[in-house]
Amino acid sequence: MRIVFAGGGTGGHLYPGLAIARAVQRLRPDVQPFFVGARRGIEHEVLPGSGFPFALLDLHPLYRRAVWNNWRTGLGLLTAWRELGHLLATERPALVVGTGGYAAVAMLAYATAHGIPFVEQTGDALPSLTARLFSRWAREIYLSFPESASHLRARSTEALVDTGAPIEPPPATRPERPNALRVWGFPADARVVLVYGGSQGSAAINAVVSDWVANLPPKVHVIWGTGKRNHADFAFRESDRVRVRAYLSPIADAYAVADVALTRAGTMTVAELLAWRIPAILVPLPTAADDHQTVNALALQRTGAAIHLAQGRLTRASLAATVDGLLGDSTRLNAMSAAAASRARPDAANTIARRIVALLPRYSAGELRSPD
Repeated sequence: MRIVFAGGGTGGHLYPGLAIARAVQRLRPDVQPFFVGARRGIEHEVLPGSGFPFALLDLHPLYRRAVWNNWRTGLGLLTAWRELGHLLATERPALVVGTGGYAAVAMLAYATAHGIPFVEQTGDALPSLTARLFSRWAREIYLSFPESASHLRARSTEALVDTGAPIEPPPATRPERPNALRVWGFPADARVVLVYGGSQGSAAINAVVSDWVANLPPKVHVIWGTGKRNHADFAFRESDRVRVRAYLSPIADAYAVADVALTRAGTMTVAELLAWRIPAILVPLPTAADDHQTVNALALQRTGAAIHLAQGRLTRASLAATVDGLLGDSTRLNAMSAAAASRARPDAANTIARRIVALLPRYSAGELRSPD
């Protein structure tokens, strides 16, 4: 039995699909996930090592600024439509799982036109254009942020399911803080700030953090993931109180000691911070589509789990004031941690997989083929 996972372009649209696919296979080893993505997305690097069969299509994003390039988007969709016809001719999928991004558009459009049932997993508090466009035909929609429900035209309120974002959950037995501090070479009384801007790093965050760590307050220690391309520029900041790494993997020992995190506000990042109950200072990427990271950050600020600090207001002084204010107020830190825990959905991948598996017997038996 085949399930097609469609989505990608960025890790935020690809990695949830991989997490769900693995969870589905644990429940139903007879199910064969098949991934459909874009040649120019991150999937061309990740999928070859995933163990799953896949096809990469010549798909393009919607060019919002260079609108004259949107002929490529249209032509890519037409070409992808023909390729999907060939790919699916021998075996009709029992279900399609759309995880968003431009890489999902062709597959979801094909599923809608051919009566192939599909579900969606939405990543942000403001769902992607793809998720909004196809939401009315989705059998179920799995929400990373409950706030996203108001932006979707679901067939019913029951179709909207607050699952959280599918992440690698914290281990059942989390690293003990004293042991994790020793891993980093920090003293038992260290107050730790975790900093990272994603796998590629953030030039804006790195520049400010570089100035800030030059004069840290007493007892404050920093674990700083600069991104691979930026590490050489900031490695000189390594000291007895600052650990500078290109990439934090594995990251469990960093999460285990973090009193506060300074990060971007992508879905997967904030979902992991919530799962580890870490108070966050979120600096959204201002160029993200529809400014969705700002919507994410504001949603978590309203619930008390995070502080939204716009990139335009991120300076050495504002960062120092925000960190000092948090680390000096244990009551607020505890409240933020509790708010994060209340929003955490660390078992999201398994929750979604169970719902998908529950749909399979009906769909694979040939029922509910129309997109009504």
